Amino acid sequence: MRTSLIRLIAALTAATVLATGCGSGNEPSAGGRAEITLWQQKFTDQEDAWYRKAVAAFNKAQNKVRLKHVIVPADSWDQKMKAAQAAGKAPDVYTVNYSKVPGFARTGVIQPLDPLIPAGKWTGLQEPVLASVQHKGRKYGYPMLVEPSAVLFYRKDLFTQAGLDPARPPASWQELIDYGRKLTTKDVAGVVTAANQIDMAWSTWGLQWNAAGHLPITDDWSAPRATDPKYRQLLQAYQTLYQEGIMPKQPLAPYADANPLGQGRTAMMVCGSWAAGVLLQDYPQQVGNIGVAALPSFDGDRTKPTATLGGWTLVVDAKSGNAQASADFVSWLLAGDTTLLVEFFKNTMLSKYSPRQAVTEALAKDPAATENPWAKTIEEQVVRYAKAEPAYDWAISLAFGKAIEKALQGKDIDQALQAADAEIKDLIAKNNLAGQGS
Repeated sequence: MRTSLIRLIAALTAATVLATGCGSGNEPSAGGRAEITLWQQKFTDQEDAWYRKAVAAFNKAQNKVRLKHVIVPADSWDQKMKAAQAAGKAPDVYTVNYSKVPGFARTGVIQPLDPLIPAGKWTGLQEPVLASVQHKGRKYGYPMLVEPSAVLFYRKDLFTQAGLDPARPPASWQELIDYGRKLTTKDVAGVVTAANQIDMAWSTWGLQWNAAGHLPITDDWSAPRATDPKYRQLLQAYQTLYQEGIMPKQPLAPYADANPLGQGRTAMMVCGSWAAGVLLQDYPQQVGNIGVAALPSFDGDRTKPTATLGGWTLVVDAKSGNAQASADFVSWLLAGDTTLLVEFFKNTMLSKYSPRQAVTEALAKDPAATENPWAKTIEEQVVRYAKAEPAYDWAISLAFGKAIEKALQGKDIDQALQAADAEIKDLIAKNNLAGQGS
């Protein structure tokens, strides 16, 4: 009976924690503080640890607000967020990638921060990044970092074994395919990259720009343009890689996972700049064997974009019961003293880049600035030419990602593009997108 009673008490306690773990409020917590909640999408262990430290520092730095911190796995984020919003228990503050901010602002999911964060706190931010968090002249998120979505990492030792010059990575997609054929063995994939609709929907934004000089919807979002014949080369490249077995039939890992290269299971890997942090942290013995370059363009012109600049920002939920306190935390963390942010970029091995001038200057003076041997190359060859992530509805990107997936599976490329065009046209009409772009 005692054991049953203990279990009952534990169950009731857990239920109470779950019931109060989301949302905000004006409910006082221990010590009379107002309580707000931060939901952070799970990132690397180093990033997660940094967020924990930052939350603890904030709670210690003042006595008006108690901030609760919840790390949510990426694969269950959407489901948990929708459930919390439906129950009226959405977190006050949460991490959002730039591409979703304008849509969330347009649909009233999040609230503007410029009335809540003083004007002086917005100075020193890169204008293109600041534009990514704006909608109709209002700022809905405070930029934290940028990271190019697509960089080519490769194993120099495997290049040498295949008779390829490790100092000369592929410059065009035809070269990438040719290199991939030579590098593919029974045990090693020639290249790994995105291999499903969702990953291809966002990781290929830069390649969509590269292939056609535009995205598959007009700039004002009034009409689709996925049937531009120039997109054929993009879909054909993925089809060739997959059908010839240059990329594995069964993905070695999700797109954002850098482990296959460190483990030597692939000779080339397309991944975001964050991969550098994983490789430096987990595979230090391989650092000298790993090279980095811009993802090739279709015509070999290295000044054309093949990546977009993504990243993460913090937003305040539209229904937060304590919006000012929530915004104060965002300002304290991202617009205040640079010490914590410098630590963040050092912890991630300088595999991400700050859009805030004060942080960039502080990092330049730090001895750790030289720890990432690929950072300068990525900044000069990738970040310099990258485009901002598109701000249109995620469903638009999914529609085009579906077309690439169909091509990868061997289906007719023209029919795949036509289906994407029709789906985008339907999405424009259903969501009243026409005229809402820039």
